[in-house]
Amino acid sequence: MSGLIVVVTAAVIQQDGRFLMTRRLQGTHLAGAWEFPGGKCDPGESLAECLQRELIEELGTRAAIGREIFSVEHAYPERTVRLHFFETSIDDEPQALLGQEMRWVTRAELLTLNLPEADRGLVELLTGC
Repeated sequence: MSGLIVVVTAAVIQQDGRFLMTRRLQGTHLAGAWEFPGGKCDPGESLAECLQRELIEELGTRAAIGREIFSVEHAYPERTVRLHFFETSIDDEPQALLGQEMRWVTRAELLTLNLPEADRGLVELLTGC
Protein backbone atom coordinates (compact mmCIF):
# COMPACT_ATOMS: atom_id res chain seq x y z
CA MET A 1 0.00 0.00 0.00
CA SER A 2 1.21 3.46 -0.86
CA GLY A 3 1.42 6.20 1.75
CA LEU A 4 -0.52 8.54 -0.53
CA ILE A 5 -3.91 9.48 0.96
CA VAL A 6 -6.42 11.12 -1.36
CA VAL A 7 -9.50 12.86 0.10
CA VAL A 8 -12.48 12.51 -2.22
CA THR A 9 -16.10 13.69 -2.09
CA ALA A 10 -19.02 12.14 -3.93
CA ALA A 11 -22.61 13.20 -4.52
CA VAL A 12 -25.53 10.87 -3.91
CA ILE A 13 -28.06 12.48 -6.24
CA GLN A 14 -31.47 10.82 -6.31
CA GLN A 15 -34.38 11.81 -8.53
CA ASP A 16 -37.53 9.80 -9.22
CA GLY A 17 -36.11 6.77 -7.40
CA ARG A 18 -32.90 6.68 -9.45
CA PHE A 19 -29.31 7.63 -8.66
CA LEU A 20 -27.01 9.59 -10.96
CA MET A 21 -23.88 7.62 -11.81
CA THR A 22 -20.91 8.52 -13.98
CA ARG A 23 -18.24 6.31 -15.52
CA ARG A 24 -14.55 6.92 -14.90
CA LEU A 25 -12.66 8.01 -18.00
CA GLN A 26 -9.93 5.96 -19.66
CA GLY A 27 -6.49 6.94 -18.39
CA THR A 28 -7.73 7.60 -14.84
CA HIS A 29 -7.45 5.53 -11.66
CA LEU A 30 -10.12 2.79 -11.82
CA ALA A 31 -10.93 3.64 -15.46
CA GLY A 32 -14.26 2.28 -16.67
CA ALA A 33 -15.79 1.87 -13.21
CA TRP A 34 -19.15 3.50 -12.46
CA GLU A 35 -19.21 5.89 -9.51
CA PHE A 36 -21.17 8.57 -7.74
CA PRO A 37 -20.02 11.89 -9.24
CA GLY A 38 -17.39 13.89 -7.39
CA GLY A 39 -13.65 14.04 -7.08
CA LYS A 40 -10.47 14.87 -5.23
CA CYS A 41 -10.24 17.75 -2.80
CA ASP A 42 -7.69 20.47 -3.37
CA PRO A 43 -5.46 21.54 -0.46
CA GLY A 44 -7.35 23.84 1.93
CA GLU A 45 -10.71 23.10 0.33
CA SER A 46 -13.61 22.02 2.55
CA LEU A 47 -15.50 18.85 1.64
CA ALA A 48 -18.58 20.84 0.59
CA GLU A 49 -16.49 23.27 -1.50
CA CYS A 50 -14.78 20.35 -3.19
CA LEU A 51 -18.04 18.65 -4.10
CA GLN A 52 -19.60 21.87 -5.35
CA ARG A 53 -16.56 22.56 -7.57
CA GLU A 54 -16.42 19.00 -8.91
CA LEU A 55 -20.13 19.01 -9.86
CA ILE A 56 -19.71 22.29 -11.74
CA GLU A 57 -16.61 20.99 -13.56
CA GLU A 58 -17.99 17.52 -14.37
CA LEU A 59 -21.74 18.07 -14.75
CA GLY A 60 -22.18 21.80 -15.29
CA THR A 61 -24.61 22.16 -12.42
CA ARG A 62 -24.66 23.84 -9.05
CA ALA A 63 -25.80 21.74 -6.16
CA ALA A 64 -27.17 21.86 -2.64
CA ILE A 65 -24.84 19.74 -0.54
CA GLY A 66 -26.72 18.00 2.26
CA ARG A 67 -25.61 15.79 5.10
CA GLU A 68 -22.77 13.30 4.89
CA ILE A 69 -24.40 9.88 4.69
CA PHE A 70 -21.38 7.60 4.51
CA SER A 71 -17.59 7.77 4.68
CA VAL A 72 -14.94 5.15 4.20
CA GLU A 73 -11.19 4.84 3.92
CA HIS A 74 -10.11 2.23 1.38
CA ALA A 75 -6.58 1.15 0.50
CA TYR A 76 -5.97 0.44 -3.18
CA PRO A 77 -2.50 -0.79 -4.17
CA GLU A 78 -1.44 2.62 -5.50
CA ARG A 79 -3.20 4.94 -3.03
CA THR A 80 -5.54 5.15 -0.06
CA VAL A 81 -8.83 6.93 -0.68
CA ARG A 82 -10.71 8.69 2.12
CA LEU A 83 -14.16 9.01 0.57
CA HIS A 84 -17.07 11.14 1.84
CA PHE A 85 -20.56 10.69 0.34
CA PHE A 86 -23.12 13.50 0.68
CA GLU A 87 -26.84 13.72 0.00
CA THR A 88 -26.97 16.18 -2.85
CA SER A 89 -29.60 17.85 -4.99
CA ILE A 90 -28.75 19.55 -8.26
CA ASP A 91 -30.23 22.71 -9.72
CA ASP A 92 -29.94 21.91 -13.42
CA GLU A 93 -30.02 18.96 -15.79
CA PRO A 94 -26.55 17.38 -15.55
CA GLN A 95 -24.31 17.33 -18.61
CA ALA A 96 -21.30 15.07 -19.13
CA LEU A 97 -18.81 17.91 -19.61
CA LEU A 98 -15.73 15.65 -19.55
CA GLY A 99 -17.11 13.19 -22.09
CA GLN A 100 -17.84 10.61 -19.40
CA GLU A 101 -20.78 8.23 -19.63
CA MET A 102 -23.64 9.17 -17.32
CA ARG A 103 -26.87 7.41 -16.41
CA TRP A 104 -29.65 7.26 -13.84
CA VAL A 105 -29.94 3.85 -12.17
CA THR A 106 -32.36 2.18 -9.77
CA ARG A 107 -31.32 0.70 -6.42
CA ALA A 108 -31.41 -2.77 -8.00
CA GLU A 109 -29.21 -1.62 -10.90
CA LEU A 110 -26.62 -0.30 -8.43
CA LEU A 111 -25.93 -3.93 -7.52
CA THR A 112 -25.10 -4.83 -11.14
CA LEU A 113 -22.63 -2.02 -11.91
CA ASN A 114 -18.85 -2.33 -11.94
CA LEU A 115 -18.14 -0.03 -8.96
CA PRO A 116 -14.93 0.85 -7.12
CA GLU A 117 -14.44 -1.26 -3.98
CA ALA A 118 -14.65 1.91 -1.88
CA ASP A 119 -18.28 2.44 -3.01
CA ARG A 120 -19.50 -0.99 -1.90
CA GLY A 121 -20.41 0.02 1.67
CA LEU A 122 -22.56 2.89 0.46
CA VAL A 123 -24.34 0.65 -2.05
CA GLU A 124 -25.04 -1.84 0.75
CA LEU A 125 -26.50 1.02 2.81
CA LEU A 126 -28.67 2.27 -0.09
CA THR A 127 -29.91 -1.15 -1.21
CA GLY A 128 -30.03 -3.08 2.07
CA CYS A 129 -27.96 -5.83 0.35
